[in-house]
Amino acid sequence: MANDIQKTEGQFREVMAECRQLFANKLHDYGPSWRILRPSSLTDQLFIKAKRIRSLEVKKESLVDEGIRPEFVAIVNYGIVGLIQLERGFTDAPDMTADEALKLYDGFAGRALELMLRKNHDYDEAWRSMRVSSYTDFILTKLQRIKEIEDLGGATLVSEGIDANYMDIINYAVFGVIKLTYGG
Repeated sequence: MANDIQKTEGQFREVMAECRQLFANKLHDYGPSWRILRPSSLTDQLFIKAKRIRSLEVKKESLVDEGIRPEFVAIVNYGIVGLIQLERGFTDAPDMTADEALKLYDGFAGRALELMLRKNHDYDEAWRSMRVSSYTDFILTKLQRIKEIEDLGGATLVSEGIDANYMDIINYAVFGVIKLTYGG
């Protein structure tokens, strides 16, 4: 079991490095333009990405030259942007350097890895037996929960907050990339 967990950690780190590189490249091209996004807009952007994955899974056909895997990568990055926005709030104009954004990215990516390792220990690699389409459905469920929490103004009675849902979304998306890249 220890070898499986080490394998998962290595694959997780490889996928996160790929996601980070794309994030860094987009920072180069666009700067931290996402700083203007309000939480509800980020939720909607994540929702669009997850709905596209589900549509491709159901229709088995894409009319745009991008598949499911790049959408999972985008979900990882938008999930981390969501966590940054929750911590920092949105602004009317970008207000941080690329280096500051990458430092925040790395911090949240590290927290996502730590969470995955703790949960993976308790669940004994159960995610490897799941279908990729289940990750999509769980991401959509988490997004629906986030929408409800946003509509409640964050005033929940017993539920985890938006940040916990973002973390789970990131981890499910990484699992999707792992499965699509390395198989079971």
